[in-house]
Amino acid sequence: MLDLNYATMKAIILKASGGTENFSMEELPLPVLQPQEVLVKVHALSINPVDFKTRKGGALLESLKSFSPIILGWDNSGVIEAVGEEVSACKSAGEVFGMVNFPGHGTAYAEYVAAPEAHLALKPKNISHEEAGVTTLAALTAWQVLVNEAKIQKGQRVLIHAAAGGVGHFAVQIAKYFGAEVVGTASASNKGFLEQLGVDHFIDYTKGDFADETGQVDVVLDPIGGETTEKSLKVLKGGGTLISIVGGVKDHLSSLIAEKGINAKNYLVQSSGSDMQQLADLLDGGSIKPHISQQFSFEQMAAAHQQLETGKTRGKIVVTLF
Repeated sequence: MLDLNYATMKAIILKASGGTENFSMEELPLPVLQPQEVLVKVHALSINPVDFKTRKGGALLESLKSFSPIILGWDNSGVIEAVGEEVSACKSAGEVFGMVNFPGHGTAYAEYVAAPEAHLALKPKNISHEEAGVTTLAALTAWQVLVNEAKIQKGQRVLIHAAAGGVGHFAVQIAKYFGAEVVGTASASNKGFLEQLGVDHFIDYTKGDFADETGQVDVVLDPIGGETTEKSLKVLKGGGTLISIVGGVKDHLSSLIAEKGINAKNYLVQSSGSDMQQLADLLDGGSIKPHISQQFSFEQMAAAHQQLETGKTRGKIVVTLF
């Protein structure tokens, strides 16, 4: 039985912004549970581009500076060890997973995480903690963009950029689940992988202008920004939807957006246990499956960050603890 008053945990803290040398493995007290939180013993966690961008001084770092110590990470899968006095749904749950407190202080780079039960879902029994741990921020982003924001419909044509990446490979599967026709951009080495996921029309973005091959589309998921956002607006049908998850919708594009009657916006994923449960159902039914390209131990967090920073990761990276 875990003694919450005396137990400690290992956590990776960020001592200062910059390189991975600023990570430090420390022994810390267990987090104090709030009434609606559960204590999760983390078996596996995922990292995302927002992690290394924050580590380097951008993304969410400014908003985290009021916390001490700063512990990065938002994605985890594990086992509930204790519950707050107002917890109800998760009270008898065993294994859970989710994206916790995003875009706040998620503290996922730790052996134990205090997580609001409203941010978690029950882990399906047919998948591992590693698979659940990576079906979190990236999958939740894809779901919220395509389902909640774009209101994806059967028969629509959906353009997914960086389709072999973390968000992209989930977005392809979610779009196919809803009966959409999927156009996916990636490098040539990912063609077979994406066709296996269900991409209907593959475009090698290194071979020319994707806009010349795309045709008209109803929905664009943009994880790239810059010139890609502007070109994507031009292939959208009038009244179509573009959602950028990297702030690609800028003021100078407003005239083009208005001219075509496009719904274009920037979007930041939010923690949601109800959306996570939708993903859990898709995992349970085999409608989506995460692709884990590499696995690292907790002690190898620096190496995991360095790999993700290459921008060449297919699918997801997982970090395992227990």
